[in-house]
Amino acid sequence: MDLIRHLRFFVSVADEGHFGRAAAALEMTQPPLSQGLRRLEQHLGVDLLHRTRQGAVLTAAGLQLLPRARLLVDDADRLLAESQRIAQAHGAVHWGATSALPDALITAGVRALRTAVVADAAVSTTVAPTADLVGAVRAGLCDVAVIEHPALVDGVEARPVVKLPRWLVVPSEHRSAGAERPTFPMLAGLSFACPPRSGNPPAFDTMLDLLRERGLDAPTVPAPDDRAVFAAVAAGTSFGLTTTAPAATPGVAWLRLAPQAVALRLRVVHRPEAAALADAVDRVLYRERL
Repeated sequence: MDLIRHLRFFVSVADEGHFGRAAAALEMTQPPLSQGLRRLEQHLGVDLLHRTRQGAVLTAAGLQLLPRARLLVDDADRLLAESQRIAQAHGAVHWGATSALPDALITAGVRALRTAVVADAAVSTTVAPTADLVGAVRAGLCDVAVIEHPALVDGVEARPVVKLPRWLVVPSEHRSAGAERPTFPMLAGLSFACPPRSGNPPAFDTMLDLLRERGLDAPTVPAPDDRAVFAAVAAGTSFGLTTTAPAATPGVAWLRLAPQAVALRLRVVHRPEAAALADAVDRVLYRERL
C-alpha cells in the first residue's frame, strides 16, 4: 500500500470534513477516496473517521493520529520539493499568485523578484487557488506567494494583510447599473460568480457572510478568474467582484458598493529562507493598497 498517498486522503478528508469536497480537492472521484481510507484504516487497525450523512467526523484515534499524518505528508512533499530544487539551476526563483491578483501586479511581482536577490534571476510563476499556493510554499515548491486573506497559513511565514480596491460588476441592463444609489439587495435574482470554495474556504465563507449581512443571499456559480466572471456577468445571470478598474466592456457595468468591505485582502506567505523575496513582493502590493 502507498502509505503516503493514503495518508494524504485522510488529511484531506479531515481538513474538508466532507468526502466529496476532499475528493474534489484531490482531483479524484469519491469512491476510490473512500476505498483508500478503508484500506488505510485496515492497515492501521483503527477507525479514523465516523461517516455521517453530513460528512466525516474524526474518531478519537483519528484526532490523535492526524498531526503525525500531516507531518508525514508534509515531509514527503518537502522531500520531493528539495529533490526538484537540487535538480534545477541555482538562482531560480519560484513564486505563486492568486488568480484574483491583477495581471499588472503579477508582472510587477516578476520584475521585482528578478532583482531581489540576483540580478536577472530566472523567475517562474504559478497562478493557482490560495489553498494550493499555501501548500506549495509549505512543501517548498514555491519560495513566496501572494494569497487571499483569510486563509489557513499554518506551516508558512505570513506578512501583514494588504487591501486592494475591488468593484462589483453587474449586467449592464440590470436595474442596479442605472440606480443612483445601488444596494446589495438590488442584486437579488442574480447568482454570485466567484472562485470555488475549495480554493480557499475561509475567504469564500467570509464573502458570503458579508453579502448576507447586507441583505443578499445569492447562490454561487464557479468562476475561477476575471475572464470567467465577466463572461457570467455579460450573460445577464450573475454579478461578481473584480480588481480590474472600470473600462468599456460589452454587457458589463461597474458598481462602487461598500469599497472597504469588498476590498481584496491579500498577504504574502513565504518559506523562512525567502524573507528577502517576500519583502520585494510586499513592496509591490504596498504601492497599490487602498
